[in-house]
Amino acid sequence: MATQTPTQRQAAAKRAAATRKRNATKRSASATKTSARRTRGAATGTARSARSTARTAGTTTTYAAGTAAKAVDTAGVRLGAVARSAQRAVLIPVGAVAQAGDTVRRTAETYTSSARRARQLDQLERRGARALAQSRLKVGRRSR
Repeated sequence: MATQTPTQRQAAAKRAAATRKRNATKRSASATKTSARRTRGAATGTARSARSTARTAGTTTTYAAGTAAKAVDTAGVRLGAVARSAQRAVLIPVGAVAQAGDTVRRTAETYTSSARRARQLDQLERRGARALAQSRLKVGRRSR
């Protein structure tokens, strides 16, 4: 390498210093941009979190109102259930008496007409025969 004059050496030093300064400025600018990007990301995340919190608060309020309405509705349902129980306590005996009356009426109709009476007696005879046959089969199975 050729020897440099002091002026050349000075010029080379100034160029090197200028290059170092330029590189340092680029690094600083890059770091500043990165920092700004991080800050913007954090701010966006905070804003998103705030929106989410507000939405959750609204949802919680809605659920609380719904729960209060359900509590009132439940009280009404309980009162209705008590009323239905009281109504059943009255209607069941009335229904039983009405059914017993219908049964007595049907029985009376069956045995007052000779044709119906004969049909009913035949039906009872067949039923009795069938019951005896079944009981004989059961006894026969048990003895085996």
